[in-house]
Amino acid sequence: MPKMVEWLLNSFSDLNLELRTIEEEFVQTLAIIIALGLLRWLIILIVNYETKNPQIRYWWRKASTYLVVILGVLLLWRIWIGAAQATATFLGLFSAGLAIALQGPITDIAGWLFLLIRRPFEVGDRVQIGQHAGDVIDIRLFQFSLLEIGNWVDADQSTGRILDVPNRKIFNEVLANYTQGFEYIWNEIPVLITFESDWEQAKRLLQEIVDRHAGDTSQAAALQVQRASRRYLIRYSKFTPIVYTKKSTSGVLLSIRYLCQARRRRSSEEEIWEDVLRTLSQYPTIKFAYPTQRFYYNQLDGQPPAGFRPDVNSLSADETAD
Repeated sequence: MPKMVEWLLNSFSDLNLELRTIEEEFVQTLAIIIALGLLRWLIILIVNYETKNPQIRYWWRKASTYLVVILGVLLLWRIWIGAAQATATFLGLFSAGLAIALQGPITDIAGWLFLLIRRPFEVGDRVQIGQHAGDVIDIRLFQFSLLEIGNWVDADQSTGRILDVPNRKIFNEVLANYTQGFEYIWNEIPVLITFESDWEQAKRLLQEIVDRHAGDTSQAAALQVQRASRRYLIRYSKFTPIVYTKKSTSGVLLSIRYLCQARRRRSSEEEIWEDVLRTLSQYPTIKFAYPTQRFYYNQLDGQPPAGFRPDVNSLSADETAD
């Protein structure tokens, strides 16, 4: 009986000590969370005071969040790891369960690490992943956000919608970056004129127009390619605008090809089209082609009537003469 009482007293004393230790760890955990929250708030306050640039503010907000999370994990690990029994076994079972139940979110975290290390795109880039395209406005642990372009809006203009794309998409979808490394894209404007038009003169006029609007862009693009060639194998040798000629079913197709900034495709195309319309309207020998229907009346045009056969008609004339 005395031994049982002694065992109970020892058990209660051990339990009391463990509870007291857990209380201290909770207090320390709360203090760390408050301290790290104050640290992040202080960093953001200083950055907002020092700069008005929204991009710099955004990056400091993200960096301070990552810093606080990493410090918090390290400090809390040191506090709570000593209180855990059979930690390795617990973490092994827990990790296996997470890998099965949370396969998607874990892949999102892996995608987030890939975005931080490899940097296939950054905030501010214009990208297309799968069927979705837009400007990257945020990158988070599980997803990144796009300000959508295209869809029902023509010429890569913004729709106003924000798309949240899971980070795992970068592993199984084709990613296109409009602006990284080489921020210019090739754009083409088709101009269709009739077969009767003076296509050679029209081609010369279109070449002069595109040279006026995109000639300076070629020089800037050449400099960017020289810098980008240190990282990518880009083999562009000609950056000057050009007009190509092709026969179409309803006329002569003159295609204007030129370089423009990714976000100025629609505005540059508008400027060139307005110049084309004003210029070609001054030349009566150049006409735009469009779908039409023509009706011919052979007798008025001096042609034989429909169904006329020279051999039969000439034979009938000879028989009459006989």
